[in-house]
Amino acid sequence: MAKKSKAGGGRKSAEDKFDLFPQLTATARCSRTLLSRQLLSCGLYAGQDSVILALHDNDGLSLTAMAELLGVRAPTMTKTINRLAAQGFVEKRGSETDARLSHVHLTEAGQDAVKLVRKAVRKAQKRALGTLDDKDTKTLIRLLKKVEHNIASTLDPSVAANA
Repeated sequence: MAKKSKAGGGRKSAEDKFDLFPQLTATARCSRTLLSRQLLSCGLYAGQDSVILALHDNDGLSLTAMAELLGVRAPTMTKTINRLAAQGFVEKRGSETDARLSHVHLTEAGQDAVKLVRKAVRKAQKRALGTLDDKDTKTLIRLLKKVEHNIASTLDPSVAANA
């Protein structure tokens, strides 16, 4: 049974009217599946694309720095890096200053994969945006950034202070 708002009789509040999180979850799941299918043609799995692109921009990051940059836990990053290394896309090298650290570098195959990853992302994005025009796309991105900021500032109040 829906809650009745005090002022509106039987009207639902904006929060009750929209199923935002189920829709965001479904959209995120579908978009990730679409991108995953595109990435398979490059020999990559979901999540590996972000590592390849991050290393392209910041080659030689430590595993800890990579995990922080991509917002994942260190064990997840270690598993992903080990798989990418086994596939020949990255290599781990010991730190010159701290024997406890490893730094991750793209191999030649990893460098070649950057273009393939970007192409896969473009194809998936083109399909996802399908019937939207440029104005709708810009509006969607702007609104999603607002939603992300609202959530981030709730999780970490310093985000709101830095806005």
